[in-house]
Order: sequence, then structure tokens, then C-alpha cells
Amino acid sequence: MSRFGKGKFLNRLFELAPIILLYISVLNEFDFNYLNLAYFSFNFPFILIFYWSLKKPENLGYGLIFFAGIINDVVIGFPIGTSSFTYLFICGFAAYLKNITLRSSILKEWLFFLFTILAVSSLSYSMLVLFFKLKISYLDIIINIIFTFFLYIIFASIFQFYQKLITVSEKND
Repeated sequence: MSRFGKGKFLNRLFELAPIILLYISVLNEFDFNYLNLAYFSFNFPFILIFYWSLKKPENLGYGLIFFAGIINDVVIGFPIGTSSFTYLFICGFAAYLKNITLRSSILKEWLFFLFTILAVSSLSYSMLVLFFKLKISYLDIIINIIFTFFLYIIFASIFQFYQKLITVSEKND
């Protein structure tokens, strides 16, 4: 008879942490209005999806990412499928970088992330303006891209540390 061990449950929970964090971040579309920081915004799902699609793509399934995009569209009021489209493009860019890179370097990943968010954001917002006639503040987009780019390096370090903790805990079990 097999026992349901506490260690196995925690390990599984730690493996699912990136997808849980993705869903929390798309459901909780947070901003910093209550802190009176008018020009501070970043796109945490972009960082999360790019990093985990690049490092451990088995932790985030494409179907789960697509569904997270649908939820994000409902929460922020975009036309359904817009965020899913951008999230899957980010996955595509990360998969491309993973396939062409022999040696991983945080600087290369960081610069490619800038290219990725520039391409994906311009495509997404062009689609929103051309097809759906939404009014978009380009200053807000530029600020969002800049902060997302600079915060990637911080979150990538945190995720890398987290990944090492998971690997150590798996080896100990």
C-alpha cells in the first residue's frame, strides 16, 4: 500500500509554482495607483512566461498559457485572445532562443527578452489599434516595456535561485 507523503506533495506543489504564479498574476492585474506611482508598471506574465519557457518549458504548458491569456483578457477588458496570442508568441521566441543557443548567458537572454517584448508588444498593440480601434497611450507602453526589461534580470535571478532550491530538495528526497 502506498502512502501519500508530505514530501511528494510539497515537491509537486513546488513544480506547479510557476503556473500557479502565472494564474495569480493574470487574475490580480495589479498596478501601483494606490502608492501614487503614476509611471510604474511592468508586465510580470511576460517575464514569467519567457523565463520558464526558456529554462523549463515542461513547467508551463502551452494550453495553460493560452488559458491564462484568456483570463487576462477578461480581467483587463481586451478582446478575447489578444493576451493569449502575445503569450504564445513569447513562448515561440523563448523556444527559438533555446534552440539556437549553445551556452546560456543571462546577458544574451536579457537582450533577447528586450527584442521579444518589443516585437510582441508592437504586434499586440498594433492589432488592438488597427482591428479593434482601441485608444492606447504610447507613453504607458514605453514605460511598461522599460520596467519589464529592467525587472527581468531581478526576477530571473530569483527564479534561478528558486530552481536551485527545487533541484536540491529533489535530490534530498
